[in-house]
Formats: sequence, structure tokens, C-alpha cells
Amino acid sequence: MEQAFAVVTGYAVLLIDAIALIAIVYGTIEAFVGAIRAMFVPSKRTEGRVVWLRYARWLVAGLTFQLAADIIETSIAPGWDDIGRLAAIAVIRTFLNYFLERDLAEVRESQPT
Repeated sequence: MEQAFAVVTGYAVLLIDAIALIAIVYGTIEAFVGAIRAMFVPSKRTEGRVVWLRYARWLVAGLTFQLAADIIETSIAPGWDDIGRLAAIAVIRTFLNYFLERDLAEVRESQPT
């Protein structure tokens, strides 16, 4: 029973990591296209910032999925390396989320209502 649980957990971790990869790759492609568009098409001054804020959201989403996968993986075989990686991802995600929320608040304040 325990081995079957470990196998299912392995597949779940693989699937969630794939979702994280898809989110990050999609966000990167979207940011690249948006940055090229912002460089060559005259637009508002905040257009570039909006592109990077959207990219940050995709990165946070990807990190959130990676954190979920690491939590599941750590529940099966919690080693100190796994716990350290989990803590590092949690800290990175927390800082990214904090700065993203701060930048979003600045953009909201600078836009006319």
C-alpha cells in the first residue's frame, strides 16, 4: 500500500511540475512578445510595466505549482535537502508575491480613475 502511494505521489509530482513548467514557459513567451511589441509599437508609458507585471504573475503561478509539488514530494521522503529546497521556493515565492503586489498597487495609483 505504501509503495502504491509513493508511485501515485511520484506521478502527481511529475504532473504538477509539468504544469509549473507550462505556466513559466507560456508566461515567458507572452512577456517576450509583449516586450517586443512595447519596443516597436508606440503606446502608453506603462505598457512595459504591465508586461512585466503579467510575467511576474506567471512566475508566481509557476513557483506556486512547484511549491505544491515539493510539498507532496517532501511528504513521502522528507530529507533535509528536500526541506531546504521547499523552504527556498517558499521564500522566493513570498518575496516575488510581495513585490508583485507592491508594483500592482503603484500601477493602480498611477492610473487615472
